Amino acid sequence: MFEDPLFIIMAIAMLAVVAILMFGIGGFAKGGDFNKKYANKAMRWRIYAQFIAVLLILLFVFVRRQTGAG
Repeated sequence: MFEDPLFIIMAIAMLAVVAILMFGIGGFAKGGDFNKKYANKAMRWRIYAQFIAVLLILLFVFVRRQTGAG
């Protein structure tokens, strides 16, 4: 499974979601002008990244079922 390029891309997308989420939480914790400036942008980026990650997960599951691997 770790040799599968789609799995690697999916894992990277999930890590990107976590990184963006941590950035947003960190900005929220810092507060002030930084939070006012970047809070909405960070959460919007997270929504987009999460959407892409979910699509990649669904694609991965679909491809694995079609090939009978697993």
